[in-house]
Amino acid sequence: MANAVASMTGLNVISQPSALEGGLRCCSSSRNTLLGAPKIYNFISNQKKSTPTKCSSTVAPEQSEGEISNRRSMLGFLAATVAVGAMAKTADAAPTEIKVAGPPAPFGGLPGTENADQARDLDLPLKDRFFIQPLTPGEAVSRIKESAEEIVGVKNLIAKKAWPYVQNDLRNRASYLRYDLNTVISSKPKDEKKSLKALTSKLFETIDKLDYAARSKSLPEAEKYYAETVSALNTVINKIA
Repeated sequence: MANAVASMTGLNVISQPSALEGGLRCCSSSRNTLLGAPKIYNFISNQKKSTPTKCSSTVAPEQSEGEISNRRSMLGFLAATVAVGAMAKTADAAPTEIKVAGPPAPFGGLPGTENADQARDLDLPLKDRFFIQPLTPGEAVSRIKESAEEIVGVKNLIAKKAWPYVQNDLRNRASYLRYDLNTVISSKPKDEKKSLKALTSKLFETIDKLDYAARSKSLPEAEKYYAETVSALNTVINKIA
């Protein structure tokens, strides 16, 4: 009797590993199913009978990259459509009326501003739309002397080799000087105009040479044409004074 019990106990012990092995195979089958592998049927052994057990699991279908890209494109298209519609509604709104007043009042209330509107008066000839205020011949002579003093004063700038400042002063004062000399010459008798125009032409030639020497940053040339410019200035001033 004892031998029979022992033999039965041995059979139970032998059958237990088979059951464990079947459980492991079932779990392995579930994992393979999740990874897309074919389904496996495992048989679990019992003491009296063995029944086939099917391990199954439910896996959600995977979406391809193309489907995700199409969905994103559609969302982007819808967002762009909504934005364009909002902009169209804004554009269709009634524009705000902007009231434009008339032209500003002309100058002329202060001395020296009598013709300040000439520069923007398109009905005038171009030669009359000039930024320098016209003066009488006597006033023009006074401004010629002031311009001459400014041109003579560039000697210190030449000594310092401050070439941009030399050019700026020469060009600024030369514009006034030319305009005022034309005013004075136009008031002179006919026999004097020719000689004064020749002296004026020589004066501006030397000023141009001095400007070029400053642009070239040549100290010897600048000193040379500075002396010639001062001499020509004195000659012209003596003739018109």
